[in-house]
Amino acid sequence: MKSEITSGMTLAPALCLDNISCTFISKDDRSQRYTAVADTTLSIAAGEFVSVVGPTGCGKSTLLNVGAGLLQPSSGRVTVFGEPLSGINRRAGYMFQADALMPWRSALQNVVAGLEYRGMSAADAAAEGEKWLVRVGLQGFGDRYPHQLSGGMRKRVALAQTLILDPDIMLMDEPFSALDIQTRQLMENEVLELWSEKEKAVLFITHDLDEAISMSDRVVVLSAGPATHPIGEFQIDLPRPRDVAEIRSHPRFVELHAQIWSVLRDEVLKGYQQQKIKA
Repeated sequence: MKSEITSGMTLAPALCLDNISCTFISKDDRSQRYTAVADTTLSIAAGEFVSVVGPTGCGKSTLLNVGAGLLQPSSGRVTVFGEPLSGINRRAGYMFQADALMPWRSALQNVVAGLEYRGMSAADAAAEGEKWLVRVGLQGFGDRYPHQLSGGMRKRVALAQTLILDPDIMLMDEPFSALDIQTRQLMENEVLELWSEKEKAVLFITHDLDEAISMSDRVVVLSAGPATHPIGEFQIDLPRPRDVAEIRSHPRFVELHAQIWSVLRDEVLKGYQQQKIKA
């Protein structure tokens, strides 16, 4: 984790999930309870890029929703820059796995929606939106509607829509999983470039271990559910700046992949068996 010192004092983490547990009650039988996350502590420093990996259905997105303030944990507490989180995390931007664009609005109108909701004038919002379309490589596409854009272009719109609000924390839930590998790598590099410029704290959820290692400062491994919890944490000491395709041939990348996979492999197998039983 990056250490930040000011006047001899360590700054509070940008986001801290402290001893979090999340238990859900069945709608059909209130005596039935399911603990998705148990006794989990996770913190992200300002400017740090942290990825969380784990088996399918283990509770990764649950943790992200807790950090966003969309889900109240059953126990534990959440702090944002040292302050207890109450309600929605307004210092965070959330980029979802599925497209969250409004189909009746153009690319530019989608990008500036948050600014308009905050009360910025239409003219000022449009000017700022055009700047962000340029930054994500969509200059000249502002008048296109989501159905007129490719999957990668829609992701670029979503990225601009999130970053235009200048959040201090970025919460990203498998945002590129539906893209082809070439477009995915372009988007990953785009995110890394923008992240390095803005120095936001990033909590990135992914199933893809290669993606996690190539992008992150730190990778956290979760156990299979139920009651998922961290079982491994790895510092990613690869040089920056990185190209996500090129870095995968680096000898240290290969070492890190083997180390993390040795912890993750058994949990993936457990998760796979659980999914087979449910099916």
